[in-house]
Amino acid sequence: MKDLSALDKTFHIIMKRMKETGQAPHYTEIAGELGVSPEQGQKALHDLFAAGIPGWLYPETDFITSFAPFNNLPTQFRITVDGEQKWFGQ
Repeated sequence: MKDLSALDKTFHIIMKRMKETGQAPHYTEIAGELGVSPEQGQKALHDLFAAGIPGWLYPETDFITSFAPFNNLPTQFRITVDGEQKWFGQ
């Protein structure tokens, strides 16, 4: 079993960034937040998705495409909060 604390932290970093900016972080940004090397940040990202969270990476990349309930690529499901539209839904 993977370290649940590390998975929780990685999940929180991604969700917080999606909420604040409407964009998913790159694994190097995740690494910076975790205080680890870029390689360890990349592993943390892949470990999180391997754990079965509802989302996915763009095929053959390390780019977050979907992270429920958000989508990093534009979709027909626009999310607007207080008149601000910077999110897309799955």
